[in-house]
Amino acid sequence: MRVADICTLLTVHMESSASVRDAAKLMRERHVGAVVVVDRRNGTRALDGILTDRDIAISVVAAGIDPDTVTVGDVMSRPVATCTADQDLFEAISTMRAHGVRRLPMLNATGELAGIVAADDIYGALATELRELSRALVREQAREMETRA
Repeated sequence: MRVADICTLLTVHMESSASVRDAAKLMRERHVGAVVVVDRRNGTRALDGILTDRDIAISVVAAGIDPDTVTVGDVMSRPVATCTADQDLFEAISTMRAHGVRRLPMLNATGELAGIVAADDIYGALATELRELSRALVREQAREMETRA
C-alpha cells in the first residue's frame, strides 16, 4: 500500500509569521493536531516546518508565554521528516519511528506540499487490512467444512 492511498490531501497549513494563538484556533476549527508550516515561493507551498498541539503545550503554554506574542516560526519543529506519495506504507512507518513523529507531510515530485499522513491514518489502513485477512480465514474455514462434510 502506498502513502498516497491513505493520506489526507487537504492539509491544514499556514505561514510561519502567524501567531501561535492563530495556529491553535485553526487547529481547533479544523479538528487537527498539527499545522504544516509553508513558505509561499513562486506560487508554490514549500514546506518550512510543522507545529503540533504538543509543541504549543510544551513550548508556549507550559513556559508561560503569551501565544499572541510568539509566532509559529518561533515554535515549529524543523527540519521536518517527510514522505512521498509513492512511498510504501511501511517505509513511512520506519521514517516515523526513526524521527519519533506521528505525522509526515507528503511532498510531490517537485518538493511541494501535497498532503499529510498521520499515525491514525496508518492504524485505520492496517486495521482494515487485518479485518479483510480475518474474513479470508473465516471463508477458508467455511469452504473447508463444506467440502469435507
